[in-house]
Amino acid sequence: MFLSDPEAAARARAYVRELLRKEDPPLADDAIDDVCLIASELVTNAYRYGTEPGDSLLVVVLPTLEHVRVEVHDPVRRRPQLRTDSDERARGRGLHIVDALAARWDVDDRPLGKAVWAEVAR
Repeated sequence: MFLSDPEAAARARAYVRELLRKEDPPLADDAIDDVCLIASELVTNAYRYGTEPGDSLLVVVLPTLEHVRVEVHDPVRRRPQLRTDSDERARGRGLHIVDALAARWDVDDRPLGKAVWAEVAR
């Protein structure tokens, strides 16, 4: 569980990296980097669009023999959407990064919010 603030993405990356470095069988470094970047993007989106001041985010990492799934839970039901590419905006590319790196991703509604998840193949 992370406090939703501007530093949440950095804390989530460090948490995910620490967990995945202990995996057996070991995960390749590039796959760890991909999962960490995805976690960072999902946490950033949750912080910016899925929380209010004082809210918390839940980051879940679920490794299997086939893939690593990362989930970010927040208290807002509004679903994220891929934005049209634009050179005029400084934001709006996070889900494009997730879409490019993940084998698949989606959003699950929860009774009190949502979970945005992505899976990276081993």
